[in-house]
Amino acid sequence: MTDQHGCAFEGCCPRRNTSARLIDPRMPELARCLTLFQYVQAVTGGPVARIDQAGSYAVPSLRGDAFAVHPGEIALRLDADGVDTAVVARDEGSVAVRLLDAEGRIVHEGRLLSDGDRLLAGLAPTVHAGSTAVTPSRVRDVPAWENGDQLAQLDAILADGGLARRAAFDRYRGEHRDIDVDVVPAVLDHVCSVGLPIGVAVFAPSAMQACGGLVHVTDRTTGGRVFAAIARSSVEIDFAGVRACRLVRSTAAHGPTSALELDDADGRCAAVLTQFGIVGEQVHTAWEHLAASLPAA
Repeated sequence: MTDQHGCAFEGCCPRRNTSARLIDPRMPELARCLTLFQYVQAVTGGPVARIDQAGSYAVPSLRGDAFAVHPGEIALRLDADGVDTAVVARDEGSVAVRLLDAEGRIVHEGRLLSDGDRLLAGLAPTVHAGSTAVTPSRVRDVPAWENGDQLAQLDAILADGGLARRAAFDRYRGEHRDIDVDVVPAVLDHVCSVGLPIGVAVFAPSAMQACGGLVHVTDRTTGGRVFAAIARSSVEIDFAGVRACRLVRSTAAHGPTSALELDDADGRCAAVLTQFGIVGEQVHTAWEHLAASLPAA
């Protein structure tokens, strides 16, 4: 259960009792479709980490584009090379927009919560089987992570789970060090207790969903799963499946900003804890002090 390329959704995708209609997976057509819906439950992740967020979609972005996390909006970022198919799926009275990779695994799902949104889903333009979401010219616009900012690091993870970046991380010129994985649940507890907002990004193959805000409550199970309610999102991390944590500092809105990257057993990054965008100097300073205090692995 540590393969981040596994499916984060109930059951096995090909065996679902579902009627599905292919829709256009290409940008900007897909973005226009997703931003139609007002009441969505958006889910991204794998067996190690999962984010479940209620709201409406901000305009989804591709690798190389600008990126922001705003309260009340679902922030979705995609690697167009890896999103092979998009469908409107109807099963057991529910309607969802699902993005799938080339192997047919769901990498993101937006469950439509209102009757109006379910009707709008019928207006999404259909495409023929075999249509592709690939936009190869966009990939060349992604900054190199070796000297890149926070977004370049996230995009390198989005491309392949961060495997190529991890294999060559000695080229990274920014500060980075291994952190004791066992202290990360305590980090979530601490930011909850002191009211320090944080940002969390959760990865699936070719998809990243992010949220930011105050941590309202945390909980954990005896098996090592930690749950955190962040703003209008729920984040779940299975720390039994986290094999490494690395603190990586890269340039962001307030200057060098620390991120805690959680890797699964295969070396793929499942989730990142950090600060996104302009959060206020006091918040940024408090986060950096906390990150500097974390013990090495």
